Amino acid sequence: MSAGAQAPLVVLAAGGTGGHLFPAEALSHALHRAGARVALITDTRAAEYAGNFPAESIHAVPAATPSGKSPIAMAKAALVVLKGGLAARQAIKQLKPAIVVGFGGYPTVPPVFAAALMGVPTLLHEQNAVIGRANRFLASRVKAIATGFAEVGGLTPEQAKKCTQVGNPVRPAVIDAASPYAEPAGKLNLLVFGGSQGARVMADIVPPAIQLLSAEERSRLSIVQQARTEDDERVRTIYSSLGIKFELAPFFKDLPARMAASHLVIGRSGASTVAELTVIGRPSLLVPLPGSLDQDQAANAGVLARAGGAMMILQSDFSPRRLAAELSTLLAEPQRLTAMAQAAKSAGIPDAADRLARLVLQTAQD
Repeated sequence: MSAGAQAPLVVLAAGGTGGHLFPAEALSHALHRAGARVALITDTRAAEYAGNFPAESIHAVPAATPSGKSPIAMAKAALVVLKGGLAARQAIKQLKPAIVVGFGGYPTVPPVFAAALMGVPTLLHEQNAVIGRANRFLASRVKAIATGFAEVGGLTPEQAKKCTQVGNPVRPAVIDAASPYAEPAGKLNLLVFGGSQGARVMADIVPPAIQLLSAEERSRLSIVQQARTEDDERVRTIYSSLGIKFELAPFFKDLPARMAASHLVIGRSGASTVAELTVIGRPSLLVPLPGSLDQDQAANAGVLARAGGAMMILQSDFSPRRLAAELSTLLAEPQRLTAMAQAAKSAGIPDAADRLARLVLQTAQD
């Protein structure tokens, strides 16, 4: 398919968080390689940091999450969603896309719902091992559903028939970072991060766990940890007192490279994190974010744990004593880390973006 005036236009609907924008960005690159054109419809919040998104145009529409117990709050959210639907309908009418692709989250609802009502082909990508609420609402209305995992919970039998596993698209930096795993011979490089919603628990649990290790075990550790600014001093104080080599930062722009340089990752289990761990091929100890209605992170971690590529510890069980015991075992048996790395790598789908692009263009033509 050659690029040009006749190239099909694909509208991507994604917003809310980087977790939705990252796979959309990876798909955009793959669609451009396939000769398609791309436009992005996102919410007004995400539009502020989507300026570098690889699309010929970016359209911001109102979006809201209809949650909360107050009828007034629900009514206000419904009004915003209605406004978003009207704005999305106008954008789609103007753009005349071949297909609209949604990536989950409530910013996806107005454009995908509007497109379905207008008879424009629609496709959803579900990153998690259990379908999210926005995608669940849209699932019966779209032509096709692409999934990150082989099995996705929460679907009806009819919706499941629409599913094709393509994997979770990852950023080019993740593909570039993929490298063979080197079993730790001396130092064990430990990478610790929790994302925007999880760094606090890592600051609460990991340093005290390191304190419980023996002096010989601690001497073998090198730690890179994401720590919020307000947690930096107490984490830094503990590691400094133990004489451990460490690096702290509130955010790492080169996280894929840091992941590749690690022997073990301790983190959350969002779909993008799990996909990056499998594409790069690194063992992990995953602590799913609690409190989610869908328990999507627990489902994601469970898939990788069953494949042998990760260990899952629920946050209610994530204590300094439990973590210290796990680290002590892994330091004594580094071959277990190598086996986990191999299992993680075997679960990876590095060409997920290209697989999704092919499915998108095929669905647009069907």
